[in-house]
Amino acid sequence: MGILKADVLTHSQLQPTGSVFFDGTNDKITTTGFGNIDTSDFTLECWVYLSTTSGLQRIISANEGSQSTEYTQIRATATGGWQGYIGTDSGWWEAKSGNDHPTFTTGWHHVVLQRFGNDGYIFVDGQYVITSQDGSSAVNAADPVTITTFVLGHGYGSEYLNAGYISNARITTTAVYGGSEFTPPKFELKPIDGTHLLCCQSSSDAEEVAVRINNTGSAHFTVAGAVASSLSPGLKKDVTDTGVVFDGFSTFATSTYMVPPSGKTTERNRGRALFGGGEAPARNETIDFIEIQSGGIGQDFGDLTTGSNSTDAVSSKTRAVFTVWNSPAGYKNVLEYVTIATTGNSADFGDQTVETEQEGSASNDIYGVFAGGYNLAYFNQIERITLATLGNATDFGDLTTPTVGVGGAADTTRGIFAGGIVPGATRVNTIEYITFATTGNATDFGDLTSTRRNPAGTSDSTRGIFAGGSTPTYVNTIDFITIQTTGNATDFGDLITAADNATAASNNTRGIIGGHYLSSSPHLSNIIESVTIQTTGNAVDHGDLFLARSQLGACSDSHGGLS
Repeated sequence: MGILKADVLTHSQLQPTGSVFFDGTNDKITTTGFGNIDTSDFTLECWVYLSTTSGLQRIISANEGSQSTEYTQIRATATGGWQGYIGTDSGWWEAKSGNDHPTFTTGWHHVVLQRFGNDGYIFVDGQYVITSQDGSSAVNAADPVTITTFVLGHGYGSEYLNAGYISNARITTTAVYGGSEFTPPKFELKPIDGTHLLCCQSSSDAEEVAVRINNTGSAHFTVAGAVASSLSPGLKKDVTDTGVVFDGFSTFATSTYMVPPSGKTTERNRGRALFGGGEAPARNETIDFIEIQSGGIGQDFGDLTTGSNSTDAVSSKTRAVFTVWNSPAGYKNVLEYVTIATTGNSADFGDQTVETEQEGSASNDIYGVFAGGYNLAYFNQIERITLATLGNATDFGDLTTPTVGVGGAADTTRGIFAGGIVPGATRVNTIEYITFATTGNATDFGDLTSTRRNPAGTSDSTRGIFAGGSTPTYVNTIDFITIQTTGNATDFGDLITAADNATAASNNTRGIIGGHYLSSSPHLSNIIESVTIQTTGNAVDHGDLFLARSQLGACSDSHGGLS
């Protein structure tokens, strides 16, 4: 039995596609040996990550170095948005989107330049984006075009893709998308009829090519400066040979159909993590997302409705809820939510019972719980929300002592809160727990290995980890506990670097820690580190946040509190 269709895009065995990074100076990829496209239909397409929308950046361009014959290209330009050319200098065709076009933004885009019969098309993210043709009517796009060379990441003169990424570049002599708008592919592109080039899919080798028209000799595919990257536009590799995804006991009935396993699946070693808000150095509204299993560079998800210096987060499998604190504009009790599987800005969820910051947070399938915090005084309140239902938080109970800067972890029944500062600015090693389904005060669990504030907490289904913090010296300590067994924490290993105000998320195998505030300048860091929660050992590099900042909220669709 394989993967259910509804789960195919998020399953752990479907690894994300890779990309190639172009630094904006002399980086490019050149491929030759095409023959003549002439008057045939063709499609140039790729996913491109724009770090900036300023200047003029060639994405895919023909016949590099010859302005007169290079008018078959797709590019991004501050003066015209997305632009495409088909033809020559004597009879060229241009299509462009205006500066106000909603899809002309930084981040990932699927871009297509296509000739279909006599017509030219530019599609961005599946949308037909032409609003004008050089200020006049379109020139016939069926002009013969002599092309033997294509260049990725560069065009005429100094028009390089500026610190951007290209993924899944494909050139075909067919009109792949016809004349209608479409939903961009969800999986890594494959060779189809008429494919002349398919590349930029590897996360480890920029020279890896799936298809090129002339498959002999390195001179036909030359990489200059560009390097492979794990940054992905969200495409997954094909579902072929994904294998059985269940573990535990399974049986086959005599009628030859498979009986699903009665045991619980523990293979949840992948998922999406969100990092929201934080200090960068001013209050920030950014939400990043990253695939926990593959790592890489965080990608833009959307924005909180307002910048937040200090954010906390809880989540179910489908929904993330963030607290928002808006200093110096004043303390807030705002709760905002997003749907984890889709990108976009947050919306109002409800209000907390108090205006506060620097709380601890923990959640399971049903509930999100926030504990402690600060608003010109230390708080011991615990409050709870029902994640599936918009509305205000309600009182749950109290911590044993008013505490600021608490780390949180959870399994399906129990929430854990560890460390922090109590009145008198005294750091503590206290660990407390609550039972999600039963309101009441927290109960003593045990102690961390050292007193510290702001440990970044997360968990799998049985074990919680708490990483970093300050004593007041910044530390790289990682502790762990077994959530259902009270007692003191045990040393797990060390972070790569000592840090305060970091945050953490997890799937059921791996914990990732990001948003470090470092003791040396520059204090704000975009570092993400990871550990395998069921093994002890030091953290390893996992990637980078989209934007360097600290005191942000983190959560995922697959953490230890979810069944």
